[in-house]
Amino acid sequence: MIRESAVRSQICILGGGFGGLYTALRLAQFPWSSPPEITLVDHSDRFVFTPLLYELITGELEAWEIAPPFVELLRDTPVVFHQGAVTTIDLQEKTVHLGKGDPFTYEKLVLALGGETPKSTIPGVAADALTFRTLSDAYRLEEALQRCEHSDRDRIRVVVVGAGPSGVELACKLAERLGSRGRIRLVDRNPEILKSSPEFNRKAALRALEDRGVWIDLETTPVALTRDRISLQYKDRVDELPVDIVLWTVGTAVSPVIAALDLPKTASGRLQVTPTLQVVDHPDIFALGDAADAVDEQGQPIPHTAQAAFQQADYVAWNLWASLSDRPLLPCRYSHLGEMLTLGRDRAALAGLGLTLDGPLAYLARRLAYLYRMPTLEHQLKVGLNWIAKPFLDLLTTIAS
Repeated sequence: MIRESAVRSQICILGGGFGGLYTALRLAQFPWSSPPEITLVDHSDRFVFTPLLYELITGELEAWEIAPPFVELLRDTPVVFHQGAVTTIDLQEKTVHLGKGDPFTYEKLVLALGGETPKSTIPGVAADALTFRTLSDAYRLEEALQRCEHSDRDRIRVVVVGAGPSGVELACKLAERLGSRGRIRLVDRNPEILKSSPEFNRKAALRALEDRGVWIDLETTPVALTRDRISLQYKDRVDELPVDIVLWTVGTAVSPVIAALDLPKTASGRLQVTPTLQVVDHPDIFALGDAADAVDEQGQPIPHTAQAAFQQADYVAWNLWASLSDRPLLPCRYSHLGEMLTLGRDRAALAGLGLTLDGPLAYLARRLAYLYRMPTLEHQLKVGLNWIAKPFLDLLTTIAS
């Protein structure tokens, strides 16, 4: 039974990443004849612009720039933010239960809880490896780096497992931060880095890694990890290496809340959705981002990336509005806009829409593209003005000292 104190929300959005937050912001812009109650729920108090999370490692950006509070972003909208961890969803009662506080009832539900990095693949990963998806992950890495930097050791040994975009970007940033004191090793079981990336970006990344002295171990698989040792298998040989920090960037697992739902799923464990991003046989539930395996109107799989979630949010918002306004729903159309990688301070690579760039110009283009994609105009202006003013402030500080 639903408790009488349950909070009622016509539209309940679970997860405040690109999929959830941008759906909420888009819903606030529609011309509602009778505005619905819209609730956004997330375990954190801040949205994280994850493509720029790497810039925290080198101090290029500050946390407030890439992680503004939800209450600030939603201040001028009818969306109500509620901080809390989702524990269970009762599909029969249409109720969302949180770890603390009263449950929420809903008419329409949006599942945008995102994914997490699996850490149960080999012994020791859960206890001794760091992931890099959230602001808390970035803080934990910063603490580990500072401990190493303030120690008397002459070498800081870092192993980054996974040579996809996240692993490559981390390796480049760490190599620049640690300089000659760092010993960075990038490990992947595949025969090449960035196996799903355009060839231009792959070559640019290889040059950047080589220029920064990053060791690349391909066709190599971690088999065990302790606090200060990692065992790597190459063909039939296993080598045990000393290590100070291990970063684990391999794979994505669905949220445990999604995994527990009795809803149609694909072989990956993600939710099965229609082209309109409604869960199969459950038209009142929408799912996007890492929570769902979606295809566009052409039947092509939609990748689990930030740019895909950003685009899906527009369709989920429209279809929610349409379903409550007696209008036709639209199938999702996904446009691949290319790939951008940060490869250190003042260096990046991008390939897409017929354009390829490498170096400082790509770094600037990436920054401007992400500035444009930030969630609100107010935050765009605050961050953009800070970026313009920062070189002058740094110069004045240098002169004064």
